[in-house]
Amino acid sequence: MTKNIEKETALVEAILLMEGDSIDEGTIARIGGLSKESVTAAIENLKERYSSADCGLEIACIGGGLMIYAKREYWENLRERYGKKNDAKMSRAAMETLAIVAYQQPVTRPEIEKIRGVSADNMIRLLLEKGLVRESGKKDIPGRPVMYGTTKEFLKIFHLNSIADLPKLSENDIEKFELEGEKY
Repeated sequence: MTKNIEKETALVEAILLMEGDSIDEGTIARIGGLSKESVTAAIENLKERYSSADCGLEIACIGGGLMIYAKREYWENLRERYGKKNDAKMSRAAMETLAIVAYQQPVTRPEIEKIRGVSADNMIRLLLEKGLVRESGKKDIPGRPVMYGTTKEFLKIFHLNSIADLPKLSENDIEKFELEGEKY
């Protein structure tokens, strides 16, 4: 590696560290005054450096951008403390509601309530306050209920690049999301 690419790699690493949130390569290039090719090469250098067994970091794709993150093997042990700084643990009801939104988005409050069998107003309000779900439009049916989906913060906390990276549901779990022959 030439001295120039070493400096560019160090600059990209510093940008990723300072941003603290996922960022795309084009933005990294703009911030660092680098070409997109240089950023791509620097990212590859960092991935190679972080692939070492004695390194606890990796370049993770989160919400369509890149960020420096704890390796997955360590993240499971660190998630409780660092997954959502300074927030209390979520209740089972909140996690159930979040799971329904994540797997069924876009989903309306009445659809969530049909699946859970209880009112979802408080849980949706809590998830909105925590920034884990957002309003994603209105369903084109009478009453035009609000539809909800997950946020970039949700992806970050659960270390996902996109919703497609959610664990696949088992047949038993899929049945829990089906009511009266309708799949939500």
